[in-house]
Amino acid sequence: MQLSERMRQLPPYHFADAAARIAAKRASGVDVISLAMGDPDLPTPDPVIDRLCETARDPINQRYPEYLGLTEFRQAFARWFLARFKVSLDPEQEIVPLIGSKEGLVHLSLALLDPGDLALVPDPCYPVYGVGSILAGASNYSVPLSAERGFLPDLDAIPPEIARRAKLLWLNYPNNPTGAAAPADFFHQAVRFAQAYDLLLVHDMAYADVSFDGYQPMSLLEIPGASEVAVEFHSFSKSYNMAGFRLGMLVGNAEVVQALGQLKTNIDTGIFRPLQYAAIEALSLPPEWIAERNLIYQRRRDLLVDACRRLGMRVETPKAGMYLWPAIPPGQTSKEFAFSLLDRAGVFVTPGTNFGPNGEGYLRLSLTVPDERLEEAIARLSALPEIAETHA
Repeated sequence: MQLSERMRQLPPYHFADAAARIAAKRASGVDVISLAMGDPDLPTPDPVIDRLCETARDPINQRYPEYLGLTEFRQAFARWFLARFKVSLDPEQEIVPLIGSKEGLVHLSLALLDPGDLALVPDPCYPVYGVGSILAGASNYSVPLSAERGFLPDLDAIPPEIARRAKLLWLNYPNNPTGAAAPADFFHQAVRFAQAYDLLLVHDMAYADVSFDGYQPMSLLEIPGASEVAVEFHSFSKSYNMAGFRLGMLVGNAEVVQALGQLKTNIDTGIFRPLQYAAIEALSLPPEWIAERNLIYQRRRDLLVDACRRLGMRVETPKAGMYLWPAIPPGQTSKEFAFSLLDRAGVFVTPGTNFGPNGEGYLRLSLTVPDERLEEAIARLSALPEIAETHA
């Protein structure tokens, strides 16, 4: 049997090799501490769990759900968005619920791209952006992100002939993997760029509510004119410790939102109603809950930033998100260095090249590890003096 051409082009998911190595280590008795995945270790709030259980017992909620989500869910999200960003959304036209934002990222490419089309994809980035293009038969043009530019794409450096061909540009702030934040000036520039070249901005804002030191990430849709040229993804996974619930939203340009909704009615049958009721409960949590949760991540961030610097790795202190992006000592590739830490310290971190060629020279470290395990990981790494000596 011969698989489709799209399957032959599809790369293995970037954590597959790492998962196999970690499993082998653990099978041999090594206590591996993984700082790799952004999978919240903190519990889902009790009111959310209570609402899930309560509504799951009602037989009406055990039947097929509505294709485009409960009206109450979309209305609750519109209220939250208005309170959070001061932007009004039409719950009927400008919001579509997702079975996790990841499926929406891929399906949006299927809704927008034809074979031969072009997408502008940052490098490094969450790999799913480029995968969507492959599945749609389209091509990707790499837009480098560099430390010198604060990991913001240089839109002026994109050749005009490329920009005219492109149908969409992926953005992601707070950024995965670099932890960078985007200022309003950049979003204004991005909107002007999209207007000039008649392309769609797709902003992945999965880390909207994980921020530190009083910083509040802004929505791209706050920029005047953005709703005409942009859509934005949101996720309950990171905001409310609900990764396993698989809940997300696409909001913004009504034509694009409706197109994704139409595609999804042909692919899935909606979201289990009790999950939607749980999400409504999450959206009603007081801001103090978010602030207290973020203080936990902030404490971990500070511990890990200090440890990286003591070990000789250059790293910025992120204002938002769940990751650090330290530069590794010279002499090894990112993958070699990461697997060396696994072999010698039983600590796994993600090689920067898992997120694209421009990730070479970096690692991604996640903050979603219990404090005691994080401190143990730091102690193990600190016992490897050659890391610090390399930069001494």
